[in-house]
Amino acid sequence: MGSTGRKEEIHRHSGWLIPGVFFFAVLLLSGLLLGWYLRPGARPVSDSTSRSTPVQISVRGVSLAIPANYIESSTARAGGDMDAITLAVLFASWRGYSDAEARLFTGNAPDSPVIRVSLHSDPNNLDGRGRLNRIYMPHVANREKGPFGLTQYSFAQGSGYDGNDLFAGEYAKGLVLLLCERASPEFSSPNCLAVDRPLAWNLSYSYRFKRAYLARWQEISTGVDVLITRFETHRRG
Repeated sequence: MGSTGRKEEIHRHSGWLIPGVFFFAVLLLSGLLLGWYLRPGARPVSDSTSRSTPVQISVRGVSLAIPANYIESSTARAGGDMDAITLAVLFASWRGYSDAEARLFTGNAPDSPVIRVSLHSDPNNLDGRGRLNRIYMPHVANREKGPFGLTQYSFAQGSGYDGNDLFAGEYAKGLVLLLCERASPEFSSPNCLAVDRPLAWNLSYSYRFKRAYLARWQEISTGVDVLITRFETHRRG
């Protein structure tokens, strides 16, 4: 009886041994991975690729052949029909992602040269002037001559656009609106967003860049247009 009790006790302890070792191994591996991820320096860009193979994509009837290294999402790099797509490109070379320049794509410095271009479904189809008059002017408190050939608009307090400046400028393709964050403790690396512009029926595009490059807004606007035209292969209608 005593011998049987000792055997049962031994079996009871051995049953916990294997799960315990496995649990410890999982904790150790998780700690190592977390330490690698949080190490100083740039983080790995697991969702980017340096491949430049063209990907066939259709967004709201507009067909595009976009090199894979310009497309941010690995899911979108599968190609096909979609409602939206985001591209990442370096200013002013207009190159897509490469392993050699990975740090530029992962950084968020105030002078980061990355421009993100978004093509997305938009039933409004408003041009720059239409958006200015219908969406922004009801919230504007002041209008004045701004820098770099732009008109600057300040928003009323409590408008929902507090902490932003709106700039409007004419270039070859009409009026462009730039909604720019003001530098603050909350926005230490402020961006400017070129507000939605119509590309085709129910399809608009916008692009985001660092406010540090506001002086070059015309070059950026023209460059984005050229980039989209370069990738476009067919437009329905």
